[in-house]
Amino acid sequence: MSQNLKSSPSLPWKPWFLMNFLAYIVDASRRPNITVNRRLFNLFDLKSPPSKNPINAVATLDIVVDTSRDLWFRLYTPEKGGGDDVSMPVIFYLHGGGFCYLQANSFSFDRFCRRLAKELHAVIVSINYRLAPEHRYPSQCEDGIDVLKFVDTTNIERFPSCANLKHCYIVGDNAGGNLAHQVALRATQNNFLKLEIIGLIAIQPLFGGEERTESEIRLHKSTLLPMERTDWMWKALLPKGSNKDHPAVNIFGPNAVDISDVKFPATIVFVGGLDTLQDWQKRYYEGLKKSGKEAYLIEYPNAVHSFYSHPEIPESFMLIEECKDFIRIQSAKS
Repeated sequence: MSQNLKSSPSLPWKPWFLMNFLAYIVDASRRPNITVNRRLFNLFDLKSPPSKNPINAVATLDIVVDTSRDLWFRLYTPEKGGGDDVSMPVIFYLHGGGFCYLQANSFSFDRFCRRLAKELHAVIVSINYRLAPEHRYPSQCEDGIDVLKFVDTTNIERFPSCANLKHCYIVGDNAGGNLAHQVALRATQNNFLKLEIIGLIAIQPLFGGEERTESEIRLHKSTLLPMERTDWMWKALLPKGSNKDHPAVNIFGPNAVDISDVKFPATIVFVGGLDTLQDWQKRYYEGLKKSGKEAYLIEYPNAVHSFYSHPEIPESFMLIEECKDFIRIQSAKS
């Protein structure tokens, strides 16, 4: 099936335009020498300021963790709507953007996190990690785990008292889905004082390998995520001299880290049937199952890459409902 978005009858014009426009700007700003024209890209990367007063029933606040590396997070707190004793799960969110683009305050991610906070009735910690290629792997993972440690050990002013740090989830989309796995794995090696990570939500996570999969070949002309672009992103992320069977790319490949004996959180993986990466995402789910982990796979056959960011797309609503159920079930277990 062709992934010409314009011919897709299920995709409204607004998401189609926004997706293709972002893809165009990404390609225009990435250079053959594996650098990014930040000035050009930032002209089009609209930012949303924090809002102390609730907007659409959600208030936001930016909290600095480390000024030396510009590490901070945006805190989203929904209105309680159920009294002072309401307990809310905490979601640590890692945004997409191919490891190289966008930030926690980019308009699309701010809108998505507001929606997650309101619909899931959860406190969101959206992590602004360092970007490649200026900061290569594992910088992004170090930033992610350091934010978890900061929330665990710091008395943060205006951090909501309703936040239940025993019901924490790591959520990531696209590149953030990859980082969610990496951060969750690092979290198993830490003895947190208050935090307990009980679930991972990977939304169309960006994984890969040296092999070309069937979906990569079949959808290689995708306007959203062609193989040539993902190949460039891996070169920008990984330490120089690495190939795509690096364990940060091919999670269960030949150089994989064995997680059989690791207390890894329950994981739900969302896959789109028109996403170039779907075969790698399914392999991730299968790898978790083979490693003896609790894992669930949700497939939307007609979903394109990054469908979740657009409320106009029906599968975006379905994803929110699946996340609600997953969080409800996992929270009830702990």
